[in-house]
Amino acid sequence: MSIDFLPDKPIYQQLIDRITGEIIRGNVKPGEKLPSVREYAVEVGVNANTMQRVYKELEMMGISETKRGQGTFVTDNEARLQQLRDEVKEGLVQSFLTSIEALGFSKKEMIEYIQTRERGEEG
Repeated sequence: MSIDFLPDKPIYQQLIDRITGEIIRGNVKPGEKLPSVREYAVEVGVNANTMQRVYKELEMMGISETKRGQGTFVTDNEARLQQLRDEVKEGLVQSFLTSIEALGFSKKEMIEYIQTRERGEEG
């Protein structure tokens, strides 16, 4: 299952985002073993060196741990995973706010619109 990568963002970063998204959604659980570098590279259609960089970055971020002779595992540090959720949430909100401000929408206007949509009303 090869992935269609965006041309304006490095592939390794897109893969980091994909894996962290899987963790945040709960599709990959704390302490769960990740596929080997080679397996994951073949699965997504990238060079093994790219996957090695992804795993190294995830480890530096404290999201994964490599156990010699066993493989790479998602951290079971719940505090770190909650911090990851908060970081992603903050990034999404910041991106959203930057976008709406650039287009001239006010925060109040957007909050009201979102609340209207949540109630199932037309905006």
